[in-house]
Amino acid sequence: MFKSKALKIFVPVLALCFIAAFAKHRLVDNKRLPESHLYSKDMDETSGLVASAINPDIYYAHNDSGDTSRFFAITIDGKLQTTIYYTGDKKLRRLGVKDCEDIAIGPGPIKSKSYVYIGDIGDNYATRKFITVYRMEERKTWGKDIIAHAEPVPLHLKYPDGAKDAEAMTIDPIEKLLYIITKRGDSVGVYTSPLKYKANDTVSLTFRGKLFFNGLKPFKWITAADVSADGKQILVRNYEKVYYWQRDATESIWQTLKKAPLELPYKQEKQGEAIAFTPDGKGYYTTSEGLYAPIYYYKTPGN
Repeated sequence: MFKSKALKIFVPVLALCFIAAFAKHRLVDNKRLPESHLYSKDMDETSGLVASAINPDIYYAHNDSGDTSRFFAITIDGKLQTTIYYTGDKKLRRLGVKDCEDIAIGPGPIKSKSYVYIGDIGDNYATRKFITVYRMEERKTWGKDIIAHAEPVPLHLKYPDGAKDAEAMTIDPIEKLLYIITKRGDSVGVYTSPLKYKANDTVSLTFRGKLFFNGLKPFKWITAADVSADGKQILVRNYEKVYYWQRDATESIWQTLKKAPLELPYKQEKQGEAIAFTPDGKGYYTTSEGLYAPIYYYKTPGN
């Protein structure tokens, strides 16, 4: 009788222990499973990710070097909805672009419109005379049509202190500045340029300072950045960590970046090069290069 009662107590307790251990495994230890993965074979070297400002539940992504001048509208579970083509500089490059490394959403010449910015900013050997950012007006049909075409407005940018390799580009919607954070070196540089420009302008970037991140090369090299839609939160990632800042209303982003960041949860990916806030800023997604790369979701601090 005693053994029977003890067994009735022991079995539920044991079950609760297993449930608690599983919860710790998933939530506390951060050994999380991916939310989903990228489904299209065309997306085999994903390097940039950003949430649409006008199409609910749509994100834009693109490949890096070796792909033609195009990007993709995808659902957040990784399904390809639309491939958007644009005309790059085919006089200089056979595919129109050389090495697109990040993508951003932000304001542009028309106040009521949203614009996509694609950064052809990769330069592994630091030899390019200039890098190029393409601005395209975002369309409601992206995410519905199978194929779409966009009219790009290119901006050519030069570093004031010599060519650099970079993979992180983002937009400050408050001060209307384009930000580039370089990739390599013990410390990396922060550069800005105004969003107001004419097609094919060549502009010198403004140097805003250096950032130092702990870690070993090449794992500490910076691969992506994003700013929340309200301009109040900042994410910067490398191959093994995600860094987070909350911006003070009196600061520029480059000033905020000089403060000590928080390190956020991150499941290390094979070659993680993409990060994007959700439209409401309450979470963020990451993904990486590789065929059928996993997509991970995380909450931002306080959510």
